[in-house]
Amino acid sequence: MLPMFLAVVDQTIVATALPAIAASTGAIERAPWIVVAYLIAATVAAPLYGRLGDSFGRRRMLQIALVVFLVTSLLCAAAPTIELLTVARVLQGLGGGGLMTLSQALIGEAVPPRERARYQGWIATVAVTANSFGPVVGGLLTEHFGWRAIFLVNLPVALVALWLARRLPAGAAQRLPWRADPGGLVLFAVLVTTTLLSLEQVQRANVAALPAAGALLAAAALALVLLIVHERRTPSPLIPLALLRQPAIWRSDAMAACHGAALVSLITFLPVFLQVVRGASPSATGLLLVPLTIGIGTGSLLTGRLVARTGRTTVFPAVGLVLATVNLLVLAMWADMLAMPALAALMLWNGLCMGTVMGVVQVMVQSAAGPLRLGEAAASVQFSRSIGAGLGTALVATVLFGALALRDPEAVQVLSALVHRTPATGGGTIASAVVQAEIRDAFRAVFVAIAAFSTVGFVLALTNPLRRI
Repeated sequence: MLPMFLAVVDQTIVATALPAIAASTGAIERAPWIVVAYLIAATVAAPLYGRLGDSFGRRRMLQIALVVFLVTSLLCAAAPTIELLTVARVLQGLGGGGLMTLSQALIGEAVPPRERARYQGWIATVAVTANSFGPVVGGLLTEHFGWRAIFLVNLPVALVALWLARRLPAGAAQRLPWRADPGGLVLFAVLVTTTLLSLEQVQRANVAALPAAGALLAAAALALVLLIVHERRTPSPLIPLALLRQPAIWRSDAMAACHGAALVSLITFLPVFLQVVRGASPSATGLLLVPLTIGIGTGSLLTGRLVARTGRTTVFPAVGLVLATVNLLVLAMWADMLAMPALAALMLWNGLCMGTVMGVVQVMVQSAAGPLRLGEAAASVQFSRSIGAGLGTALVATVLFGALALRDPEAVQVLSALVHRTPATGGGTIASAVVQAEIRDAFRAVFVAIAAFSTVGFVLALTNPLRRI
């Protein structure tokens, strides 16, 4: 749990420190690269560590990933310029991607299949907690000790995790033979980089960024085609296409992508809705996300125990996702009228429903992959969830801006100004009653789009052949 906590919290702890880093280095326009660089590197590293762990031992590779993460955290803290900090964040992401994948795979190696769901519930709870914990602690550390403290705080936790990793069992003696796939790694890195950069462009809430996003997406599509062609021909592929062709695995990975798209889109756009449409303060918005976090953690733990007790798998995410769809449709219809306590209760219930997915997906993929390919299986879920979250958020942003542009192109500029807290151009109030109504209606389309992701996830859970372990 400690390596997983480190990997996830380092994706979010930097967010609240970005203004201080920009002020210290004098490069505000390059500050977002500190977050994007880590995300790209961690996503690229995930399948590589999965394959290395299956070949050379997952405990050994976890220790290597922890050492890389520890050393690069020191480099981040010591970086004098934002360019060197970005390079150090890339290296840190190369360690962080291994922490996420190998933590999941080691549970599959050490725990019997029926009991894995209970442990995966704990892992999912840690991941959700770290996502909420990061921005709060990042703000406190930056305010009282400076932005370099957000990297130094990793050191004691990483040392304890390294000591615990050395005490893990040695693992299975039988391992997959290792053959490098440099061509696959390069194409996969190009695919991830172009995809994530295009999604980052879309999420800027700026229509002018859409052409660049389209060009990057086209490059990503070309890289995907070349990657598939290459991996079909290579004898030891980085991306195990034969594994991904199994119905239980590709449906589970697709369900993880839909779940990531629904959850991250909701966490991204609900605060915007509350502040722009409901006029809520940032602190009130943050408090409203706490019940969602609590619900996801509780749902993950309860689902893990139910799977361990009954052996059933797909029934829990199927029920959870259909209920989450209903919740999201309720938001689409009445979110602008519900009182804040009612919204908080709805977020708690929504979190409980969405918590039924995260741990179960890992259990199903690992069970279908078998003991030799646990690393590759865990990496496929991690990659699917990351890409699903990014692509889903970008699609929902497109729905939001598209719905506004169809009715009133000026409303897009007003929304962008409200999101970025900049004065609206053109004089007058920032949002007239008519524009406010148009923005409110556009957010109805947003919640319906998020509900579509959970609906597709429900269908995938319903048709998954691995119904019991």
